[in-house]
Order: sequence, then structure tokens, then C-alpha cells
Amino acid sequence: MSNIDTLPEDCVASILSFTSPADVSRFLSVSSSLRSPALSDLLWLSFLPSDYSDLLSRSVTPLVFSSKRDLFFALSRPFLIDSGSKSFQLDRYSGKKSYILSARELSVTWGDDPMLWSWIPMPKSRFSEVAHLRTVSWLEIKCEIRTGILTPNAWYGAYLIMNLSHRAYGLYSAASEVTVEVGNVVKKGKAYLCTEEEREQEMETLFCGNGRDRLRESAETEEDEKYPSMREDGWMEIELGEFYSGEQDQDVKMSVREVGYRLKGGLIVEGIQIRPKR
Repeated sequence: MSNIDTLPEDCVASILSFTSPADVSRFLSVSSSLRSPALSDLLWLSFLPSDYSDLLSRSVTPLVFSSKRDLFFALSRPFLIDSGSKSFQLDRYSGKKSYILSARELSVTWGDDPMLWSWIPMPKSRFSEVAHLRTVSWLEIKCEIRTGILTPNAWYGAYLIMNLSHRAYGLYSAASEVTVEVGNVVKKGKAYLCTEEEREQEMETLFCGNGRDRLRESAETEEDEKYPSMREDGWMEIELGEFYSGEQDQDVKMSVREVGYRLKGGLIVEGIQIRPKR
């Protein structure tokens, strides 16, 4: 460290800006000589998104901070923006942007029909209401964003944040088509909106104990299918696909679609998250 110690503080901060927030935190824990440049506003300003002032103005609740480093870590905790319709967060390891669009920000087919969908508050949701599927045969959920609101030149994943009510039905019988489209690049996949264990149990009941064999047969004949996984916040998520944000501002279209004309219900949708992939 003797060579870097001789450099001016702003020069050291400039060098550290080519690393990452996680790297700087590690430097702080092992070198007292780097403490001053590693805590400087000059350095942490380089890790903040260029539109951070706009994000602060859109926050539902004012963020409290006393330095640019404090601001970075305040932005790395999820907070509501745009009258509570979205959640924003910086990845604390890389500084890349992440958004969650609430269910109200999504296009839900038949979502305005109270006989088919209900919009209800849930204590564990970060948003004021979620979409609860009563019963439909045609399930389609879509949303669209611009890559310009994301961190440039980064790989992102899109995830449906969901849960199932204790009376969920019909979601195990057919896989949904999940799609992510950026420009002319379209990526499609198959996903079940129930856990693999739940589908196995339903198949066991439907086929009188032969559910495992049926699942094995379908796995051999169909393309790879995704299932939801648990999140730390108590919700489940399923990946819709991934995309590269690039440098140009483009539309990103995401969708979940199952139109097998089987009645289904009990799906609870909190929103869709767009976050950087590690």
C-alpha cells in the first residue's frame, strides 16, 4: 500500500471508483490508510445513478442521509416511488438499479372485472393492494418498461412476484408461456405458476398415485419448465426471462400467458421485478 499512500486523496478516490461498492467496503475493513478516500463523497458519487436527484424527488417517504455514502446505502434499501406504484432499489454490491412494478402497473387481462379479479390489500405486501385471481380461463399479464431507466450495459432478469391462496386451483394442469422481448430479440419459456411439489400432489390425486410417472413422462417430452422459488420477503418468484440493457433506450416487453381454457384461480400477484443478474 506504500505507493498508493503517496497519491492525493482525490486521485485514490478516482482509482477506487473503477472497483465496486462491495470492493470499497472490503478495502475499508483491511486498510486504515484508505479510509479517507474510501469514505469520500467524490468516490460514492461515482457509484450513484446519474438521476439520483430525480429518484429522491419521486420517493413517497423522504430519505435521510448525511453523506453520499449514506445516500448510496439508503438507496440500496427498497423504497416506494411514484405515489407508491413502484419500488426502487440499488444493488448494494454493484450499484445497479432495480425496480418492482406493482400489480396496478401491469396489464392484467380482465383485471377490471370484479367477478374475475379482485384488488385487495395484503399486510405483507409493500404495495397498497395486490391482484387476486378469482377465476379465469384466459390468464395474461403483461408489462413494459424502457431500458433507459436501468443501468446501461448490464444483464437483467424479470421476475413475477406471486403467491397462491389456500384455495388455488387449475394452475398445475398446464404451463404458462413466459416471454421477454427487447427490440427484435424475443425469448420464450415455459413456467408453472405453482410449486413442483404442489403440482406433484395434484397429479398424484388426478392420476391415482401415478403422478410421479406422469411428471417424468412430461419432463422427457417437453422443454425445460420453470417453477416458482421462495424469496426472502415471504413471496414467491418465477423468472420470466433475461435481457441485456445495452446503451440505447429500447422497449422491454414482459408477459405471462396461459390460455388453455381451463378454469384457474387463487393466484396472487404483487408485481414484476426487474433486477440485475449477478
